[in-house]
Amino acid sequence: MDLLGLLVAVIVIGLVFYLLWWLLGKIALPEPFNKVAMVILCLAAVVILISMLTGSLTFPALRIR
Repeated sequence: MDLLGLLVAVIVIGLVFYLLWWLLGKIALPEPFNKVAMVILCLAAVVILISMLTGSLTFPALRIR
C-alpha cells in the first residue's frame, strides 16, 4: 500500500474511533463501565495504528506491503 492509501486508511480508522468515542460519551453508562470502555477503545486504536505502521495488519483491505 502506498503512502496515500495509508493516509486514507488512518483517517478512516480515526474517524471510526472518534465516532465510537463520541458515542460512548453520549451513552449514559455508569462511571466505572464508561472509563473501562474508553480505555479499551483507546487500546484498540493504538494497537491498530501500530500494526498498520509496522506493516503487520492482517485485514486484507488494509494490508500494507
